[in-house]
Amino acid sequence: MPNDLSPTARALRTLEILRARPSTTAGELAVRLGVTERAARRYVGILREAGVPVESARGPHGGYRLGRGTRLPPVQFTQAEAVGLVMAVLGGQPAAADAGDLVGTALDKVVKALPEGVGRQAALLRSYASAAPDPHSARPDPAVTSELVEAVAAARRVSLTYRSEAGNEWEAEVDPWSVVVRHGRWYLLCHSHRADAIRTYRIDRVRAVRPTGGGFVPPRSLNPIAVLEKNLGLGWEFPTRVVFDAPLAEVAPWIRPPMGRLEPSGEGCLLEGSTRNPDMYAQEWLARIPFPFRVKAGKELRTAVAALGARFTAAATDRP
Repeated sequence: MPNDLSPTARALRTLEILRARPSTTAGELAVRLGVTERAARRYVGILREAGVPVESARGPHGGYRLGRGTRLPPVQFTQAEAVGLVMAVLGGQPAAADAGDLVGTALDKVVKALPEGVGRQAALLRSYASAAPDPHSARPDPAVTSELVEAVAAARRVSLTYRSEAGNEWEAEVDPWSVVVRHGRWYLLCHSHRADAIRTYRIDRVRAVRPTGGGFVPPRSLNPIAVLEKNLGLGWEFPTRVVFDAPLAEVAPWIRPPMGRLEPSGEGCLLEGSTRNPDMYAQEWLARIPFPFRVKAGKELRTAVAALGARFTAAATDRP
């Protein structure tokens, strides 16, 4: 901490530390405050004189903690924290710059509640910064997201009503493992009892969530992001099976997780997965890979690749 802070400022910082981390020792307080242990105890004494009930306990698990019923001051930001908050919101949800956006309205309330000295730069950034919309992002219903997060936290099995991009709607009973945000999209990582497999559902396509009354045991040592990346290319409507005439080590850097799983196969390697959009799979993913390949399975993908090849062949001729 800066050395020129007043005793009152350090006492308030002490209160903030005790609120965030109960059972903080005098030594830990001293390190966080940048003072001696004796001075740290003095700031605890200032809080007690001001009527803040700070309790202390001895022993290896002892330390200072706030007493029950302590009324804490409002959340306070530094100028850098306030500006960083506005930047994070605009970067994560460009629509927050628009009037009437739910997150934008909440951000306005936070910025207006800040003291002038702290909030001035954040207010200027809020007023004059613009954010280009991300065409690939999708914002789910906050109520649906909250229900899923509660189910994850409580390890509670739920039943979903889900609608695919093609408009097909179905019911699925799932064990919700985690909610993962990836490139502007929110996913539910779960075990689907309907498919008896791991599934990743777009939360913006979940129409309803209903508790089933059952529970589940989450996987041990789950890495939600890694499992999501591994399974993004599985479970979609149209199967894909592509063989590359190149070593796996050379092809692998060009493969994105949603394309499927890449494995060695003969002289080359095999990419096996599924997609909801064969045209996008061919145009945006396969077309940019600089190695010969053959579509071994997936008639929809084969048709999309043939159409793309015909377009490029026609574009390379001199005929009108």
